[in-house]
Amino acid sequence: MTRLTVMLAAVLFMNVLLGLPRAVVGSDQKGDGISADDYALYDQVVTSKFLTSATQLVVIERMTRLRLSPDQEGPTTVGAFQEEGYFDGELPTDLIREFISVNRHASRLEGRFHFAVGYRFATEGRLEEPEVSLARPVMVAGLMPIQAPPVLDRLAFSRVARNLRNDHALLYVETLRPDGTGAGFLVWCRREGHRWTLFETDIVWTVQVQGEAEEEPLLAS
Repeated sequence: MTRLTVMLAAVLFMNVLLGLPRAVVGSDQKGDGISADDYALYDQVVTSKFLTSATQLVVIERMTRLRLSPDQEGPTTVGAFQEEGYFDGELPTDLIREFISVNRHASRLEGRFHFAVGYRFATEGRLEEPEVSLARPVMVAGLMPIQAPPVLDRLAFSRVARNLRNDHALLYVETLRPDGTGAGFLVWCRREGHRWTLFETDIVWTVQVQGEAEEEPLLAS
């Protein structure tokens, strides 16, 4: 009886040991896992492509995008990339597959952006209350600090995908205006030494009102 008890205890102990890695992996998979390096790329895209000297506040969708256009249902696929021929078909295959893999499920963006102006998150079309660390008042001479326009409303991002060598990265970003106009872009990044550069941008979709193209650019110059 004692021997049987010892054997059962040993089996249970081994099951616990074998189960621990699986539990850890499962936990990591459920977590968003958006790294500081990914937020640095988001910052670079916002600063280079969207901010102007007049921008004081940026509104960002809290959850990441899975699709590449407003009328697409569900996550994007390899077929979508092949059909559209983004970047003239020059994207590395492993980068495309990683982009699709990391964007199967939406992730929650956190207050870890570090571009030069304040920002707020929006969820399901509603502006969230500002987090303390994100409330950057704009100083106006002779007046109290205020949270002032103009506002870039709003940006949405996909997760960042990186190839196996971590020298190419790909992300999707879209700008959606309150009047229903906007555009979506794929941004291809390359690493040169320790520095990432925005190598090329491809327009995925645009919705513009007549005459807007002459009045307001899609991206900041």
